[in-house]
Amino acid sequence: MESQLVVLGGGPGGYAAAFLAADMGMQVTLVEAEPRLGGTCLLKGCIPSKALLHVARVVAEAREVNEWGVKYGAPSIDVATLRARKDKVIQNLSGGLKQLAKKRKVTVVQARATFENSQTLKLEGGDPATYSADRLTFEHCILASGSIPAMPSAFKLPTDRVMDSTGALELADVPESLLVIGGGYIGLEMATVYAELGTKVTVVELTPTLLPLADRDLVKPLQDRLNKLFAGIYLETKVTGLSDLGNAIEVGFEDAKGRRSEKFSRVLVSVGRRPNSTGLGLENTEVELDEKGFVITDDRQQTADPHISAIGDVAGEPMLAHKASHQGKVAVEALLDEPAAFHPAAIPAIVFTDPEIAWAGLTEEQAKAENIAIEVIKYPWAASGRAVALGRTEGFTKLLIDPDSERILGVGIVGVNAGDILTEGVLAIEMGATARDLGETIHPHPTLSETLGFAAEAFLGSATEIYRPRPVREA
Repeated sequence: MESQLVVLGGGPGGYAAAFLAADMGMQVTLVEAEPRLGGTCLLKGCIPSKALLHVARVVAEAREVNEWGVKYGAPSIDVATLRARKDKVIQNLSGGLKQLAKKRKVTVVQARATFENSQTLKLEGGDPATYSADRLTFEHCILASGSIPAMPSAFKLPTDRVMDSTGALELADVPESLLVIGGGYIGLEMATVYAELGTKVTVVELTPTLLPLADRDLVKPLQDRLNKLFAGIYLETKVTGLSDLGNAIEVGFEDAKGRRSEKFSRVLVSVGRRPNSTGLGLENTEVELDEKGFVITDDRQQTADPHISAIGDVAGEPMLAHKASHQGKVAVEALLDEPAAFHPAAIPAIVFTDPEIAWAGLTEEQAKAENIAIEVIKYPWAASGRAVALGRTEGFTKLLIDPDSERILGVGIVGVNAGDILTEGVLAIEMGATARDLGETIHPHPTLSETLGFAAEAFLGSATEIYRPRPVREA
């Protein structure tokens, strides 16, 4: 078998690259080990988790609407139906990708592929009906192999009671109790799902804070809410070991107060992800890896091997689907000698908890570490008519502004649907917009998105719903 371009990996970066390349007239083969396209994001991550988080949010809203005099009974959870609905979402989206590949005449091969050399892949397993030979040669390959959950050896027990994020999303049951090891976004999202479904959830984190990559002020409203939703949040606490008791997992903890142990029905290990760069035969190519196992690329996604590019999770942090998709398009345009380069001014990040946390561009922690002068403006959602109507005033919108040029350098939002209103801030950063540009853009009322404009007005001293005298700034 031969192909002008092979894309190795059918996730958001891989299929974005394959589809664009086909649209640009290239002959494309997409190789994926899974029976369906979509990658981790669609099959085992972003999409199923957000489907379950939607259910969790509905459960929470049914409880919160009691304050309006509308009362519902305790929810009855049919796990099989919930699981089937989640799987249907995945099936519909993956089926759509299959049809798009067919329409674009992208050849899809289901097989496990390893590099024999810089221009040959060995194919095995999967569905042999999708490939006519066990070798696939190519002019160029875009590596989009993604990442896998990290599972420390100390936590690997021969029992399904200890899960990684993939196992948690399978939703085998709603356990009586669950320990989530890791206070990052994946752990907190899954903890929220299980807690709203009725599980007694505890989160343990080795560091002093949840979500260490986010600014502390953005995390506080979320942590305040999770303190009420979860059975416990153990910070600066080490997990010393796991023991399988058959009907439970005994977990050892160590903190400033000493050692102790507790029993849980299930344990979710969510301590990050690692690049899927081993076992691919990359040692048979000129591709170079860094000390963490990420493939090293330039700003056109090209590796040290002239025949291989790399995108997405395997090519470095942040491990986000939308970053992978963008890099996939850059990689294809670079192959076609277009003036493409991956130089985003901002890559948005969203934690889909309740409330959501979303940010892009410069953060306060980063500005402090790099001695970047900024002015921080926060607009409290308590002054937002929409937030008050929703009964969710704990959030706020903040802008990080260059005090000299008044350009928007960073945006942070915490509150319901924060992720849906972040994009305007990302666009402002990418376009080099100033606070006046944002403040003088007419925003629809009453919406949560108008808090971005209101925050800019607060900086300019023209805010209506809060009192902030016009600042005196040097001309």
